[in-house]
Amino acid sequence: MSKKAVKARSRKPAKSALQKQLKVAAKRLGTSADDTPQRIAVALEAIAAHLAASAPPANRLPSFEDADAFVWQPNGRLGTVPRVSRVEIDLLKGVDRMRDILIENTERFADGLPANNALLWGARGMGKSSLVKAAHATINLDRKGTDRLKLIEIHREDIESLPALMDILRASSFRFIVFCDDLSFDGNDASYKSLKAVLEGGIEGRPENVILYATSNRRHLLAREMIENERSTAINPGEAVEEKVSLSDRFGLWLGFHRCSQDEYLAMVNGYCSHFGIKVDEQELEHEALEWATTRGSRSGRVAWQFIQDLAGRRGVRLTAE
Repeated sequence: MSKKAVKARSRKPAKSALQKQLKVAAKRLGTSADDTPQRIAVALEAIAAHLAASAPPANRLPSFEDADAFVWQPNGRLGTVPRVSRVEIDLLKGVDRMRDILIENTERFADGLPANNALLWGARGMGKSSLVKAAHATINLDRKGTDRLKLIEIHREDIESLPALMDILRASSFRFIVFCDDLSFDGNDASYKSLKAVLEGGIEGRPENVILYATSNRRHLLAREMIENERSTAINPGEAVEEKVSLSDRFGLWLGFHRCSQDEYLAMVNGYCSHFGIKVDEQELEHEALEWATTRGSRSGRVAWQFIQDLAGRRGVRLTAE
């Protein structure tokens, strides 16, 4: 079937529906198709009704009292998250300095004091996103009502809709952490400009009740080839690169995560075993944990957690805290 035929078939139902609405409107107005002025009025009324019927239904925003965490959808809807997938903050090993800085910054924000947007960057699997979620839970431990922080996750591909989310949050009495995991930009992606405007550059700026936390494997959020392309094609290469790099500069707080040592890796494994009540001989546990890390080619919090899941499964232990 040709493309023209496919397009014709796809348009036919809409045309039929519009024709029916024209007939209904004409019958209601008591006019015939021969009366030109009346026919125009009928057509306009029918088109307006057709457009209204085909428009997507308005999304009802949830009450921020319903939950402490939400996910921003690309259609402008906030979905509630009844139970956040998180790790308790005491189980995050090897990130003590970053943990203390982020919690202090988050607590100041929750208390209505000045605080910085934060970029958590560095090695994969070292607990960047886990730390954001754990910090949110820690700050909320003794808070009630509008003092409770709300966590809103926005996906990387929805960054262009960030200004619309800001408009919604600006009018609320709650305070919000807007969180984007694995934030980076590639190729000719220009959506980073929406993020820049929200962070510092727009007329309205960031609402006082909103702070942005992002995680990334890249310190400057942009692929090296993306920056090199800008340098080679721009009239003033220095200015073009400066525009790209300035995005990460708009995060006032940079927290770097590096690969953990063997001792830190084993501390993570032992911490999980103690937390979940997995009883294993110390030497056997160390041997198996190091072998697991060797087969994965790296040591990180993620690798430690994957090993614990395997170990608990083999020993018939459910991963629920005692």
